[in-house]
Amino acid sequence: MFAVVRTGGKQYRVAAGDKIAVEKLAGEAGETITLGDVLLAGDGGEIADAAKVTVSAEIIAQAKSEKVVVFKKRRRHNYRRKAGHRQQMTLLRILSVGDSKAPAKKAAAKADAPAKGDAPNTDEKLQAAEPVKTGATKKAPAKKAPAKKTADKAGE
Repeated sequence: MFAVVRTGGKQYRVAAGDKIAVEKLAGEAGETITLGDVLLAGDGGEIADAAKVTVSAEIIAQAKSEKVVVFKKRRRHNYRRKAGHRQQMTLLRILSVGDSKAPAKKAAAKADAPAKGDAPNTDEKLQAAEPVKTGATKKAPAKKAPAKKTADKAGE
């Protein structure tokens, strides 16, 4: 079963077992949260009632995304400013997508499991983790340089 959920102003298509990176959510690594804003749910070609579907997820880590360089320049005025930004994000593992009753059982079983020791550094987790789905990360196609026009000197 899959669902389309909205969090942090973006929409994500998720299924059980998926890993996604979303805008920062409150919580510590290892906690289980419920993504409440389900827009669409279905199984194969059938659409289910989204109001009855809940999506539960486990927080893998709180991390920062890749750096975005902000460079401002005004030509011929000796004005240059360079700044960087790293957006806060939360890595989630989707535990279950289904009826309201199903996630409660899995969350209870997860709570009964023995607690693990200290979590390793988030950078190590990010490198060891499987590829993460992110929203809106399409790169623009590379622009081709215009062809240079050459004049034949001999033909003139």
